[in-house]
Amino acid sequence: MGLLDGLKSALGMKAEADATRDADPEDLFGMSTAYLTMEADLGYDPLGTAALCFADVDSTDFADTVEAVETILDAGEVETGTEAEFTSDDHGYEWVVLVDDDFEDLVTSIHFAADEFIERGYGSRLLAALFAFEKGDTGKHRDGGGGAAGDGQRAYWVYSFRRGEYYPFAPAGDHERDSKAELKLQSVLDGELSVESDKEYWYPLWPDRASEHPWE
Repeated sequence: MGLLDGLKSALGMKAEADATRDADPEDLFGMSTAYLTMEADLGYDPLGTAALCFADVDSTDFADTVEAVETILDAGEVETGTEAEFTSDDHGYEWVVLVDDDFEDLVTSIHFAADEFIERGYGSRLLAALFAFEKGDTGKHRDGGGGAAGDGQRAYWVYSFRRGEYYPFAPAGDHERDSKAELKLQSVLDGELSVESDKEYWYPLWPDRASEHPWE
């Protein structure tokens, strides 16, 4: 199975067919308390970045939906200061990348964006939401692009819309994972978040370059 096949399996139609519960955008609000546990119990600070991944549709109506999402997020930036950027990756998937030092604003903005896709009939195009953390004090100091100024252990909580579950992703080096860190995250947050029990669906979302975000 190739890299793209793995992504389609873990976050695509197979994931939806095998899901034991439906996705619910309200699940995203679980991160509003989980990030406090990440800080207090595990020493992971929010990086001030989050992202929503979705699959594009070649239609005018879908383009209008994406524009509506952008309008909502632009209005939110005026209220909360949450910056939003739309980008794409090498696999052809689209991302809404959000930057804000206030973690709860990030969660709210991700929810607003996801809910707009769902309300307009495109919930099936949503793949994942990601929330970024870094272990140690360096996670509190970002560079201008939202990346960490330090080189601590990165970790992400990924919400799979097709599975209706969260899973941890802790990259370590060049396309390697820190399985011990991921299992620790699972053991501490399971119950506070609905964590995916089938590790087949803990799909690694690798960035193009080491030490970057999955959407870069």
